[in-house]
Amino acid sequence: MRSAGLSASLTKTLAMKMNYRILAMLTMATFTIFTSCKKDDKPVNNPPDLSTEITTHSDDQNRVSSETDAVADDAGSFLEADAAFSGRMQDAQEITSICGASAVLDTLSNPRTITITYNGLDCSGARFRTGVIVLSMASNTRWKNPGAAINVNFQNYKVKRLSDNKSITINGNQTYTNVTGGLLYQLSNLTNIIHTISSNNMSITFDDNSQRVWQIGRKRTYTYNNGIVLEVNGTHTIGNNNQVTEWGLNRFGHPFTTSITQGLVVKQSCAFRLTSGSIKHEGFALSTVTFGLDSTGNPTGCPGASPFYYKVTWTGPNGASAMAIIPY
Repeated sequence: MRSAGLSASLTKTLAMKMNYRILAMLTMATFTIFTSCKKDDKPVNNPPDLSTEITTHSDDQNRVSSETDAVADDAGSFLEADAAFSGRMQDAQEITSICGASAVLDTLSNPRTITITYNGLDCSGARFRTGVIVLSMASNTRWKNPGAAINVNFQNYKVKRLSDNKSITINGNQTYTNVTGGLLYQLSNLTNIIHTISSNNMSITFDDNSQRVWQIGRKRTYTYNNGIVLEVNGTHTIGNNNQVTEWGLNRFGHPFTTSITQGLVVKQSCAFRLTSGSIKHEGFALSTVTFGLDSTGNPTGCPGASPFYYKVTWTGPNGASAMAIIPY
């Protein structure tokens, strides 16, 4: 058994300067935008309690998605960097530490494990994390191989947002699967790399002490076209909808589903920005968000330093609706 850690800079070595926090950034952009729009657009016919529920749930969705994906990024970094887990010829060169965390790698047991203990500020200084994440991989599994899967166990993983001191606590298990095989640093020589994340029992405790179980079904497809291209889609089917990415009950006890109706695309050639895609939230209300638009609401190419725009529409149960086009 040995101790080790990993810095954000390791990602540059592993994947042609690939930012392992793309998905967390993507999720944050998606749901933070949705939340901010709800705060700004309040159709006069909508009951205040519904507006409050939509705003609160949007923030909850943002935080749960961002934090579980941040853990996926940490896990992916370790899996790719360590030869015993990845199956590469030797360890990656840059190994230091995760901000506010320490890790122990056990390559001798079966299953082999990586135990990450969080107890401090993240690198941005905006979040304080505590708790333990345990990655478990069968001794004969190597992450580079097609179908390689690991179990990820969240043990009282609590994240406090310092801007308002609100926190969420996550418990439960996820499964990460390298569907196609391959490692991200090899991507320019591969057709694609596909990872999936699934979970049926993520217990979420919110800052008001309400506790709910959420499910996750998500696919991340990496390709190379003038740099890394990441497309995120849902994998779960509910009724006729086969693009569901998250579902469950919100903190108010109402059912919801979030689906990706057009793959969410992030491009390295556009500074790892979200360049296109759309999502739909259903349940207690219906809303859609479309990304990668210009100021008139039409699809656009990479605008350089200029903003992209998203269009959000919302229809409540009483038929009232709103639409806005907003930069991001």
